[in-house]
Amino acid sequence: MNSSRIDADQTLHEITTRWPGTVDVFVAQGFPQMAEVSMRESFGKQVTLRQALALKKLDLGAFLLQLDATLGDELPERPTAEDRETLEVAGLLPCPVRIPMQEAFDEFLASYREESGIEVTYELQAASVGAAWMDEHVTGLTSAEGLPDLFISAGFETFFDPNGIGRFRDEFFDGLPFDHFNSSFDGVGLPDPGGHYSIISVVPAVFLVNTKELGDEPVPRSWEDLLDPRFEKRISLPVGDFDLFSGILLDIHKRFGDDGVRKLGRSLQQSLHPAQMVKIGKAPKPPLVTIMPYFFTKMAKAGGPMEAVWPEDGAIISPIFLLAKKAKREQLQPLIDHFASETLGEILAHKGLFPVTNPNVDNRLDETNRFLWLDWDYIKSQDISALIKHCEAVFEEGGQS
Repeated sequence: MNSSRIDADQTLHEITTRWPGTVDVFVAQGFPQMAEVSMRESFGKQVTLRQALALKKLDLGAFLLQLDATLGDELPERPTAEDRETLEVAGLLPCPVRIPMQEAFDEFLASYREESGIEVTYELQAASVGAAWMDEHVTGLTSAEGLPDLFISAGFETFFDPNGIGRFRDEFFDGLPFDHFNSSFDGVGLPDPGGHYSIISVVPAVFLVNTKELGDEPVPRSWEDLLDPRFEKRISLPVGDFDLFSGILLDIHKRFGDDGVRKLGRSLQQSLHPAQMVKIGKAPKPPLVTIMPYFFTKMAKAGGPMEAVWPEDGAIISPIFLLAKKAKREQLQPLIDHFASETLGEILAHKGLFPVTNPNVDNRLDETNRFLWLDWDYIKSQDISALIKHCEAVFEEGGQS
């Protein structure tokens, strides 16, 4: 059994920051980049000791012995789980901003651990691994105890399934550190009146229109426009982006019923990742319209045929939620404050174009940019999981007609 004071699942940055003497061991054993502070800050934060040794095919036990030899008897033992209270943070972060969000969290944790004496473990994956990650960590839970203390992710089905996390909602509290949302969301009704779900940001779905293929036809300006027969088999949808796609299906069904969902299914030409969508002008028969997260419209070439359109009736949104356990309200509040802070808000809104709810952040949106939100009364009146499955079946039915 390993008795080393060093945890193999710590990052190289954590190890060398706590025990500077270990730097020489890393350099001598084939990690010359660890001699530079800048590389320890960048490379070292992304790689755990276990991963680094696997990459170099070095023996973990032998390497730990070398590291331990540099620690010195006078240094305090690394606190164990029994010595310190531990909080677990987990979830999925938007792909375009996962790295800067994680770096900011690492910086925050350094001071939080020191000041509070509380250990924090976390697993924050890219949203692109959503389905598999959710199946492994969330699906099938029988009690809220199996959930992390703080959970962050988008996802209608994940959060509102009455047979899943949705049945534990009374175990969570909305700890956002502001009493009103950003003015971008005025009139949208986004705050949870029940006081359980915190929303820190949203992923808006907008249109990217191929004006070259469209020719003299009018540009679609609303979701209802896209249900017109002229768009049959000419729209690309983010079917693989489960959270956003579910939000689109639910909104279309709420406003236009099964018929609207069926028409949307008929319109599907292909399903592409948003990064592929911005290159569709090179496809043999490019779609007239692609529906994608707002962030990816900025990848379209300036002066090209692709025109970004914010729907006049509003961008359908998939909120990014925080779930925090009431039982650990006091310990979790600083972490909630961090994720809802201006610092994180500017990363989300400015680097990722994911508008945030913090009222002190400039979302850099035009006043005419509206949002479409299902509303809480509607969500609570529905079995959201069952409704999503129904909409998916109707959508597929439309695509086969």
